[in-house]
Amino acid sequence: MAAHQEAIFDVAQLAHVEILSPDPAATEEFFVDYLGMEVTAREGQTAHLRAYEESYHSSLLITEAPEPGVGHVAWRAQSPAALERRVAAIESTGLGRGWIDGATGHGAAYQFNTPDDHLMEIFWDVERWTPAPEERTPLKNRPQRRPRHGVPVRRLDHVNLMAADPVECREFMQEQLGFRVRERIVSDGSPDAVELGNWMSVSPSVHELAIMRDPAELRGRFHHVCYWYGVPQHCNDAAEVLREAGYEIEAGPGKHGVSQATFLYVWEPGGNRVELFGDVGYLIHEPDWEPVTWEADTEMTWLTSVYGPIPMSFFEIGTPPVGPAAAAPAADTRAAAS
Repeated sequence: MAAHQEAIFDVAQLAHVEILSPDPAATEEFFVDYLGMEVTAREGQTAHLRAYEESYHSSLLITEAPEPGVGHVAWRAQSPAALERRVAAIESTGLGRGWIDGATGHGAAYQFNTPDDHLMEIFWDVERWTPAPEERTPLKNRPQRRPRHGVPVRRLDHVNLMAADPVECREFMQEQLGFRVRERIVSDGSPDAVELGNWMSVSPSVHELAIMRDPAELRGRFHHVCYWYGVPQHCNDAAEVLREAGYEIEAGPGKHGVSQATFLYVWEPGGNRVELFGDVGYLIHEPDWEPVTWEADTEMTWLTSVYGPIPMSFFEIGTPPVGPAAAAPAADTRAAAS
């Protein structure tokens, strides 16, 4: 049996995600009015938002930009010492960009690029949210009352990025930041199989980060950001409410084979894909977990959706959009997939 490599536990969690939108007012309306999130600050062309069970100042940043996509992804370290260790590891690769003094919601942060040019940052100091008196709840382990509008999400769950080379990005996140690979998809069962995607975490969750191969072979593109309900029925509720309001449902409600979580994919009006998670899927507590490997040529119908196929747009479209697929989000194909 191969020797077990000592795990690195210096990264604690996904802290926030910045998305870019050419229609930030409509994007904000989607997250506030329909997903029950709250605007906590405005700074220049950026709005900061949080979900009702999140203790930090913000988990989503919406920034006005000519095209949709991802601005940056932020991680919180386990401690000041852990932050310094990860900064040293990143700097050794030449992918570091340097320190910033801080930003709205957090203190000093170290910025870096993945090998695929996604901008990320890592920090320790955070600003915690203090609710207004009318928002307080007798539930002492929740920051505020449950919002009474939309189908409110509870917290940020994960981010999914597209990469020209998902293997190079995966190895960087493993070796420099301590992510553990939980599941992966390869093209087939041959020794020359191509890795098409991987799901990684720094916690018992199946993933806080996924990286999928970009069919356009471009660098630094975005697939989706995901918020968590914890109750599968809420995905059904959200699908009904969002579709009645005219939003484009791409896929679901359904259940993934990868992660085993219930899902709903919807396009927000700025052009970014948003996933809503109805449950946690499954948790991993084994220190020597062996990554689950799926073969796309024979297992695609199970790994993407237990209940039936999802549209090819899920695999083909990322942001910023490119090529013929850039014209518009995919049509709703739930009836055809059922």
